[in-house]
Amino acid sequence: MKPARPPFLGDLELAVMDHLWSSGGKDAKAVHQKVGRSRRITLNTIQSTLKRLFEKGLLQREKVSHAHVYSPRMTRAEFHRQALQEVVDRVMGGQPDAMLSAFIGVAEQVGPEQLEQLEGLIEERLKDRRDSEGKS
Repeated sequence: MKPARPPFLGDLELAVMDHLWSSGGKDAKAVHQKVGRSRRITLNTIQSTLKRLFEKGLLQREKVSHAHVYSPRMTRAEFHRQALQEVVDRVMGGQPDAMLSAFIGVAEQVGPEQLEQLEGLIEERLKDRRDSEGKS
């Protein structure tokens, strides 16, 4: 199987991943119960979506009795990091400066408290890095 590369997900794929990240491994019927019914989507569609996410390398599956139980291959945070890396590499031509500028612009549009939160996160990460470098 090829290594997982986080693709952009459709609405249904993202809803299925969100459900599995929140609840752990589930079979198609359980996913359909929580995700499919409210959207008026058939069990067949949920099964196809799970299979597609498995083929994309985002889910692993285990045969239990006569059904597959699907669970995420990576955490939500790992997926977010890889998806952002994909945006930088493919959409922004590998230019992290363009991504950072765009990210700050989005944070600024949300509100000044987002910029302050971002500043705090950066300070915390820099402190952690300095602390770990001081130990080695």
